[in-house]
Amino acid sequence: MKLLLAKLWGWLKLPKNLQLRVMSLFQDKFLIGVTGIIFNAHNEVLLFKHSYRSHPWSLPGGYLQSGEHPKEGLEREIKEESGLVVSVDSPLKTRTDRDNAVLDMCYIGVLIGGEFVPTHEVSEYGFFALDQMPLLRSNQIFLIDTALKERAS
Repeated sequence: MKLLLAKLWGWLKLPKNLQLRVMSLFQDKFLIGVTGIIFNAHNEVLLFKHSYRSHPWSLPGGYLQSGEHPKEGLEREIKEESGLVVSVDSPLKTRTDRDNAVLDMCYIGVLIGGEFVPTHEVSEYGFFALDQMPLLRSNQIFLIDTALKERAS
């Protein structure tokens, strides 16, 4: 089927946006997530206490909207969920979750300002040193450790 569609596109010379719409009907769907390792001036990491997760404390993040750059999406998610303003600077790691069809892009950034405002998703926030963090998932500790090592080099 895919080979037939490729031949048809070459022959019909369909506009790119129409090609993408047709392709989306036959392709698997997945979400693109963004996660942030956000540091303050004391090299502490921003964590949110989420109201809906099994591990309440976690790194900030969310899902991209259509047409959004990952850095912009992470900055938007953090602002929407907390009122905090960050600058997302450099990519750290890209991870896949094959069970849930999610591609997650992790970035390093810094706090710029803003004032924390609790939302229906985030009830608390904090900046934590590595030895004072609440219980986190092991994959998030790995990301934090990797980001700290990258900043030290």
